Amino acid sequence: MRKRAAALCGAAVVMAGTFTAVPAEASAPSTANSVHTSKLTWKNCATDTYPTLQCASLKVPLDHRRPHGEQITLALSRVPHTAETYQGPLLVNPGGPGGSGLTLAGFVASALPKEVAAQYDVIGFDPRGVGKSEPALDCEPGHFDPVRPDSLPSTPAIEKANLDRAKSFAAACGEKYGHLLPYVNTTSAVRDMDAVRRALGAEKINYFGYSYGTYLGAVYARFFPERVRRLVLDSVVDPTDVWYEANLNQDVAFDDRHRAFLAWVAEHDAAYRLGTDPEKIEAKWYAMRSALARKPAGGTVGASELEDTFIPGGYYNGYWPDLAEAFAAYVNDKDPEPLVDAYEDFGAVDASGDNGYSIYTSVQCRDAGWPRDWRQWRKDNWAVYAKAPFMTWNNAWYNAPCAFWPVDSLRPVNVANGKLPPVLLFQATGDAATPYQGAVTVHHLLARSSLVVEEGGGNHGITLSGNACLDEHLAAYLTDGTVPRGYGEADAVCEALPDPKPAASAGASAKAGSGTAKGSTLHGLLGFRS
Repeated sequence: MRKRAAALCGAAVVMAGTFTAVPAEASAPSTANSVHTSKLTWKNCATDTYPTLQCASLKVPLDHRRPHGEQITLALSRVPHTAETYQGPLLVNPGGPGGSGLTLAGFVASALPKEVAAQYDVIGFDPRGVGKSEPALDCEPGHFDPVRPDSLPSTPAIEKANLDRAKSFAAACGEKYGHLLPYVNTTSAVRDMDAVRRALGAEKINYFGYSYGTYLGAVYARFFPERVRRLVLDSVVDPTDVWYEANLNQDVAFDDRHRAFLAWVAEHDAAYRLGTDPEKIEAKWYAMRSALARKPAGGTVGASELEDTFIPGGYYNGYWPDLAEAFAAYVNDKDPEPLVDAYEDFGAVDASGDNGYSIYTSVQCRDAGWPRDWRQWRKDNWAVYAKAPFMTWNNAWYNAPCAFWPVDSLRPVNVANGKLPPVLLFQATGDAATPYQGAVTVHHLLARSSLVVEEGGGNHGITLSGNACLDEHLAAYLTDGTVPRGYGEADAVCEALPDPKPAASAGASAKAGSGTAKGSTLHGLLGFRS
């Protein structure tokens, strides 16, 4: 991986501190005295962590083609600007689809340099159907309650049990929310975003999205290019393979990332006593999986729940020490309790997760076409499983309701765009949730974009997570529109942070993550399955 850096930028590798100033818009930022009047009523909703957070709500049409028809409500949050120089609203989104952005506004405002955050109203929002927006969808509460059928359909009976769950979930969504489902999709969400812009009284918005939020931002920019002032996309969705192919590609990337975790465990044999050979450690992990399929740990962690527990490690290496401790305790000491604790921390789904999954399926199943013939799913997923067994079938069942979705699909949006001001993209080379090539594709599709690459990094969501090099590029862009310009795939390359060390005590790594509290907080907000 280290050899890649030179190729990324051609002859010149651009590191932090080397910037090319590019105007972000034709007009200069406004002063506080020239701000448009907002149509929103903001109320205090401060927390101990975010003491200046405010909240509001906004009614928008369920169907934007019928502006005076049925209305739904969006929940919004804000950290207001404090500087005399005001650069407008900065909308933030954590991805999903199905992620709540209300708290993310507080995090972004506190994680950015103070002098930068002070120039923006940082705006969070729960997209339609999410969280505190109304109505909030919850198709089938308890859908992920343990113990679920083994995700590996090794027998017709196991496959049928999983298919029945997928059909049941899709049917429940149709029965409870049939009149809403045609309007729970990305294109409706971006029209909501423009309604937020109008309610804020802003001619243009600034936007900062992670994961699925990058696709949301790119689609907004396609629909409303003249309304985009600055656009930051971190961990970039490939818009050319949404969503069926994207999930198959994820499976391969997550298998690679899981093996990176096992190699890390091998490097720390003194702490975990699982050996120094990654392949033998991998065999122990799959033996643990087989044992849990027969006898779930604590009556709650079966084979599927084990996968749910370890998949977050593919998103963020700050979880690796806790996961390794649970793995080692089960294998070495025959102690299932740390594994059950890890499941509760990383894998268990609560009511918020039920809501998030309801939106995830609603958006993904509606956004683009999925095979309706289960034989196609079976063929494709067994083919991927043969080379990438870690997450393939777990991911297939997670998305399987789309094979039976009660609403027809739309066509994906072509996000190619030559009408935007400079755009800034961030991507780790080893990201599993949104593999690297997607960022390269978007870099080509957005004519004036710049790509900053975290070389050797494998986390998903990399800015405001402790890497000073990445954050310098972000701060420069938000300050005055400065972007790096290189000559290869990437315009700038930052080295990844080192992997974490084994935790001194159980739970310490989840709190500190990769040596940074920012990283742990951010990844808690971004969630999983983005």
